[in-house]
Amino acid sequence: MKDKVLLFINGDPPKTFPNPEEYGLIACTDGAFHYLKNLNFPLDQLDFISGDFDSHSGSDENVYEEKFIYTPDQDKTDFHKALEIIAGKGFKNVDVLGGSGGEQDHFLGNLTVTFAFKDQLNIKFYDEFSEYYFVPQNFSIKGVKDKMVSLYPFPSVENITTNGLNWPLTNENLGITSRIGTRNFAVEDEVSIKYDKGDLLIFIGRNYL
Repeated sequence: MKDKVLLFINGDPPKTFPNPEEYGLIACTDGAFHYLKNLNFPLDQLDFISGDFDSHSGSDENVYEEKFIYTPDQDKTDFHKALEIIAGKGFKNVDVLGGSGGEQDHFLGNLTVTFAFKDQLNIKFYDEFSEYYFVPQNFSIKGVKDKMVSLYPFPSVENITTNGLNWPLTNENLGITSRIGTRNFAVEDEVSIKYDKGDLLIFIGRNYL
């Protein structure tokens, strides 16, 4: 079974779609369902649609009811509830489209939800500008020369060292109230990052699926 999930959530709609053949499961929240319809995404490829469906018409429910998973819990976001379903199905790797744009409190909320799941799921976001995700304490990535690479502590990172960036870090600390590491760029094909403590988001200039 393919171990990767494609999940659409309710931010800015994607302008292009990845190859669905790469995924073992394709899903969306009910907010994203509306833009997928408008973009003529083949809805029969969706494995499930989750949410409270308070904005759906009866015709939607009649056609796609077998794909609906009702998640009325108002204490969690639709993104959070979709990730719970995905984890419950045994998947580990999730590519998320529609995670940024729109109302920025949603974007920050999506990052917070991802942080809560970072030990359960490998979640990567993709939008029209970049891909971004949490990275482990010993991390490297290839194929990034000349791309923007931003490092964002969540909320702090201790003793970080990088190789392959134009402005390298050597045993330094980052924190959202002191110093962050945004708008750097790769001068080598491979960038490596090591740090001792904390949590770190990386943003890599657009490399869309």
